[in-house]
Amino acid sequence: MLVAVIGGYLLGSIPVAVLVARAHGFDPREVGDRNPGFWNMRERLGSRAAAPVLAGDTLKGTLAGLLGLLAGGPHVSWLGVPSGPGLPALYLAVAAAMCGHAWPVFARFRGGRSVLTFAGGFAVICPPAFALALALLSLAGTAARSSAAGARIAFFACPVLQALFTPIGQVAATGALMCLIGLRFGQAALTGRRT
Repeated sequence: MLVAVIGGYLLGSIPVAVLVARAHGFDPREVGDRNPGFWNMRERLGSRAAAPVLAGDTLKGTLAGLLGLLAGGPHVSWLGVPSGPGLPALYLAVAAAMCGHAWPVFARFRGGRSVLTFAGGFAVICPPAFALALALLSLAGTAARSSAAGARIAFFACPVLQALFTPIGQVAATGALMCLIGLRFGQAALTGRRT
């Protein structure tokens, strides 16, 4: 458990957006919505230049999830869905990565919202539901002519899609991870009112 939590937090703390932005001469925490994440970077640099942030922030969650799975014992079904005694380590590692992204030790605890880090972790938590969420993101984004709308629909559909493959307890644990994102959005809103 300790390996999963510490490793997950340190992975999550890698400030990908800050590093990419530094190469372009600015700090994403000082421009736009001040969120060091993909959407703010895309607004500043465009999709192509912001792609490393999309990949890096997602990969942090995936690597943390795999670390948690390895630390807890890799028991998976034929669909690749983790099960058994390793689940707590998996969820803790993803939660720690999300906390690392939100409050990164390597960036003076000024981080992002953890949405992509959650998505990367969810890819390990329930691969078939993640694949369906990606398909939904594409369909909804095309129908709405908005990638942001597609992303929101896919994000909120994650627990519903997961319920097709896992027991309700695991779906509830995924909901708890999503609550970390809500907490971070709330904190950012309060901070924005004070400045």
